[in-house]
Formats: sequence, C-alpha cells, structure tokens
Amino acid sequence: MIADISVLLVDDHAVVREGYKRLLELSPDVNVAGEAADAAEAYQKFCALQPDVVVMDLALPGASGIEAMRRMLAREPHAHVLIFSVHEEAIFVRRALDAGARGYVTKASAPDVLVEAVRSVARRVSYLSPDVSQALALRASIQEGRQLSAREFEVLRLLVQGYTLPSIAEKLGLSQKTVANHQSAIRQKFGADNGVQLARTANRLGLHFADFASSAAAAFGPEAGNGSPA
Repeated sequence: MIADISVLLVDDHAVVREGYKRLLELSPDVNVAGEAADAAEAYQKFCALQPDVVVMDLALPGASGIEAMRRMLAREPHAHVLIFSVHEEAIFVRRALDAGARGYVTKASAPDVLVEAVRSVARRVSYLSPDVSQALALRASIQEGRQLSAREFEVLRLLVQGYTLPSIAEKLGLSQKTVANHQSAIRQKFGADNGVQLARTANRLGLHFADFASSAAAAFGPEAGNGSPA
C-alpha cells in the first residue's frame, strides 16, 4: 500500500519525535514527511510541505503550538491540525479546539489511538482521545447538573461513534438490555425524546465524533440493529 497521508510532526524533543515517527510509519498509509522542533520551524515546514495532517505539541520553545496553529490556519483555513499533548485538562483542550484544532490526543493514549486520530483528521473527521472526550463530557454534564456515570458516558461515546446497541453490548461485555437501559437513563437525564436530540446533547458535551445530521437517528434509535461504526 502506498502511503497517502503525509504528516508534519512537531515536538521540541528529537527523541520523542523519532519514537512517534516510527510508530506512525508502522502504518503503510502514513508517511512522516517532515519534522519541526519549534513554532517557527513548524510554520516553515508547513508552507513547504503542505502536509495532510500536522501533529503538534502544545508546549514548544518560544511561541506555543496554539500560536503556530493560528499562523497555519491564517495561511490555509482548511489545515488539519491534531494536537498531541501531555495535558488532558479541559481548559487546554477547549483552547485548542476553539483555536481551530481538528483533534486532540493525549500522550498517555495507547499507540493505536494516535494512528486512528491521524487517519480521522486526514478525512476531516474530528477526533478526541477517549480520556479527553470523557473529561470534557463529564465537566459539561456536571455544569448542567446532569452528571453521567462512567458507564453511561461510555455508552454515549460509543453511540456517537455510530456503534449499535448489540455491538456496544459486545464491546463493553454487557447485555443488550443493560445497554438499552443506560441509553434510556441518558435520554431521561437530558430530556431527549429521540436520537437527534440526544445527538445534539452529545455535540454540546464535546463529543464530535459523527455526522449527527445524517446518522443520529440510526445511531441512537432503539431499533438499531447489528453492526459497527459507519
């Protein structure tokens, strides 16, 4: 398979870049076309290489990753930037997303999460690593006074990704009835009468995984059948 996703890897530690370069290039469809150690070099390489995805740390010498991303987006509004950071706190995530990042993955994530995120962002699909999305959703649900349990959050997260009730049950090791009960509890907490309303709630909580307009009814409907994400 010919690599068709070019990546610019931005991190100020050469050893770290080398490790993640090797990880990414284990996937035959990903190629690290360039590397940069600071914001200025990142912008120069971005202009020269025009990568499909920029994987960038927040903490860089001099200007931050946020500032580097803003320069890139000012030049190319459709740039695909994936933040890859040690910070999982909601304040860092929200700042990055508000500045235009298409995804956010923490360095504590499993290796395959970074690869999955790069592929998603290359397809213009927003991506948050599970720990980040959980932190955002739990914080938002607390602010709304309707806190989800950890299990309810997992069910909601998988529903948003397009998994059906049977496939969620298999993935979480639960019965379909238990998953359906969790789905009902989530709907009751947020006053969602149907799948579209629940999808909008998930969107408000920061779970931007799916095209809600086209897939919400199928993904959240009680009649969902067997299958995996669309």
